[in-house]
Amino acid sequence: MSIKVDLHTHTTYSDGANSPEELLNLAKKKKIDVIGITDHDTIDGIDEAFQYAKKLNIEVIPGLEISTDVEGEEVHLLGYFIDHKDVELNKYLQFFREERLERAKRILKRLNNIDIELTLSEVQKIAKNSPICRPHIAKALLEKGIVKNFQSAFNKYIGDFGPAFEKKIHVSPQSAIKIINDAGGLAFIAHPGKMKESILKNLINLGIDGIEVIHSSHKKYQQKFYRGIVNQYCLLESGGSDYHGGMRNDGDNFGKYYTTNSVLDNIKNMAQTKSVS
Repeated sequence: MSIKVDLHTHTTYSDGANSPEELLNLAKKKKIDVIGITDHDTIDGIDEAFQYAKKLNIEVIPGLEISTDVEGEEVHLLGYFIDHKDVELNKYLQFFREERLERAKRILKRLNNIDIELTLSEVQKIAKNSPICRPHIAKALLEKGIVKNFQSAFNKYIGDFGPAFEKKIHVSPQSAIKIINDAGGLAFIAHPGKMKESILKNLINLGIDGIEVIHSSHKKYQQKFYRGIVNQYCLLESGGSDYHGGMRNDGDNFGKYYTTNSVLDNIKNMAQTKSVS
């Protein structure tokens, strides 16, 4: 029997709009059977998702998304079937959390320097216990009436070319892959649609486990291309919506972009093989 498997979603524990419970309730409505929780630089929502998923008969895949830097460009890697209790993994994630906080302070200082009044406490009120991301700052700017909509916060101020932009501290792709693998997980290239071929080859040579073939930003021809790369290099494929919710206005993607049980079975088999070896 064919099932819906979405291996790329976010919750309020990073920059998503839905709590794990809300996300799972929505997944039930969308008839999604398996969901990967892949918050940015945190695994704090996984236990909550595990507990609630039992009530809905939905399988939760423990994961995360880590930012790396390749050839000066930001590249995201997804980790699946990680041991979210792993001590070393949690040490790294605490470091990432602290770095995100320092970055947020630098962004706010830049905003203050151009007479945009926004405080760290106002942003933390929105972020709550999650690592601070730019979307939290964007939402704070919107709530204060400084911008008219969520996207304009990026376009005018905090986007990559905005006056308040601050580069994020990244680990190397080698380190990110090792962090994921050492925690028992498999590392996948996330949404490679705009990635240069040289970066893709670099990551393959570094020992990536797979590539996200299906993604809400990928056209059909791109899916076909990345599936060909997966087959050529004997890699695994994954797929998901990259659903965040809220002001991202990506609700239609959830339940529309997903992969299948056969793809999930291949990932599970490899994860089990690596754990035994």
